[in-house]
Amino acid sequence: MTEEEKALAGMLYYAKEERLQKERERSQELSFEYNQLRPSQAEEREAIIRREMKRTGKHFRIEEPFHCDFWGRVSLGENFFANYNLTILAGNEVIFGDQVLIGPNCGIYAAGHAFDIKKRDAGLEYALPIHIGNHVWIGGHVSIVSGVTIGAGSIIAAESVVVSDIPSNVLAGGNPCKVIRKIREEDDKKFASLPNF
Repeated sequence: MTEEEKALAGMLYYAKEERLQKERERSQELSFEYNQLRPSQAEEREAIIRREMKRTGKHFRIEEPFHCDFWGRVSLGENFFANYNLTILAGNEVIFGDQVLIGPNCGIYAAGHAFDIKKRDAGLEYALPIHIGNHVWIGGHVSIVSGVTIGAGSIIAAESVVVSDIPSNVLAGGNPCKVIRKIREEDDKKFASLPNF
């Protein structure tokens, strides 16, 4: 079993293995290339994402700067939007559903280091997939760690640290992130005086 296969299977793996190091360096080069493009070069940015990510929807946007260590393990749903300074550590798959909105300065970390000191010092890491459902809104400065699933329609409050699964259609927040309550129809009542779209 290769180190990459171990990583994708959720097993401890040697992260400094040569093949993984080369792919990580290639992804760092892609991030550098992406971040050097001018804001007006939207087509060029889109082309890099379509070419390098595992899957994309027809429409998506990732503002610069964007950093990712394994571009080929990331899937974007339809109408995905990420604001400035998104970091994805994709030691395993990171899958975003449709209509996902991500605020600025967020980190999505599918990778982690071994807990045991000797294993950690030897360069062993683990990686578990992250799944973010359709219609999820992630506020600014949120961190999401390895193995987490966020259910469809949920909202994650700004500055939350998501360390366990969040069900669908809830408002969740805090460190650690916990369900605050179900999302209600009246949540948008304060905006009732604004024109409807």
